[in-house]
Amino acid sequence: MKIKSIMKIKSINPYTEEVNWIYDSFSLGECRTQIEKSRAAFSEWSLLPAEKRAKYFIRVAEVLRQNTEIYAGIITKEMGKPISQSRNEVLKCARLCDYYAENAAGFLRDELVDIGTDKSYVTFEPLGVIFGIMPWNFPFWQVFSFAVPAMCAGNVCVLKHASNVPGSALELEKIFLKAGPGKYLQDSFD
Repeated sequence: MKIKSIMKIKSINPYTEEVNWIYDSFSLGECRTQIEKSRAAFSEWSLLPAEKRAKYFIRVAEVLRQNTEIYAGIITKEMGKPISQSRNEVLKCARLCDYYAENAAGFLRDELVDIGTDKSYVTFEPLGVIFGIMPWNFPFWQVFSFAVPAMCAGNVCVLKHASNVPGSALELEKIFLKAGPGKYLQDSFD
């Protein structure tokens, strides 16, 4: 007989020591399912031109700005930093998205290299599913500074966030979904 045990993950406010939220962790099967979904997403996302991928982050920045207070509140409750610092962290993530939306396509253009042959160049190709293990102290910023450049380059990301900021991790997933990556996979998007 196989016993299935799902570990509970608690989000605890470090200032008040109150439990914010309690979550179930993923089972091994759920982890595998998420990785397979990521592989399937990579097969579509990686084929998009860099310009199209970069445009997605315009919408991600909008979602961040529209919900700054919500996200800042979650950060503060989970890791204890002052709300003003949490707001700044969220807005810094939005500025990072703006930056890559504007510059990623240029960063990823093929570069001609003179090595004495007729034509040589460096090209930037997506790698696949990138796994990120993130710390707790900047629960949004650390993820954005990892995921945005990787995704602009055509990769997809799987996140294992610090266990003391599960609410932040779930909000990050919602942000990327709310921004609507599906519409960027449609051929009709301009």
